[in-house]
Amino acid sequence: MAAFSALAHARSRNIDAILEALGRSLQQQDAEAADYFYEFLDINLRDTAAGDKWRDIMGFVSYFPGRGTVRETAYLDGKAEGKAEGRAEGEAKGRAEGRVEARVSLILRALEMRGIHVPEDVRERITACTDPYTLSLWFDKALTVTTVEGLFGPASAPSTDTSDAS
Repeated sequence: MAAFSALAHARSRNIDAILEALGRSLQQQDAEAADYFYEFLDINLRDTAAGDKWRDIMGFVSYFPGRGTVRETAYLDGKAEGKAEGRAEGEAKGRAEGRVEARVSLILRALEMRGIHVPEDVRERITACTDPYTLSLWFDKALTVTTVEGLFGPASAPSTDTSDAS
């Protein structure tokens, strides 16, 4: 009701007191409801003197951190959400990079174990690749090629020759 009162009295000479009282009361509400009313008034008061006053009231720097003001709560919620999103993205990227590194390592190890010399330029080409599909193909080939050059040749397809040699 106070938000509607603020809209109804937007041109009143008492609007500053009305908005200040509303701002204080919103600090006692849950953050989600307070954010709704803050935005509701911000949009509806727009570019009026009352709108400027409202944004001034709600945009102040809190000199009493930890009091749970609307702005502080919204800021902290946004900060926590951003950290969680960043952490999730970082973990996903780390897992993907780890899988790529593991494939690269397996390719090089398979070639090494099979006694196939890997020149530095080939090693760099393998370690520079980040495409999981390509790395999987190269790993499969690393198990059967006889030279390192065979790693990069066309994929070998199963024979489809069904002719009878008899």
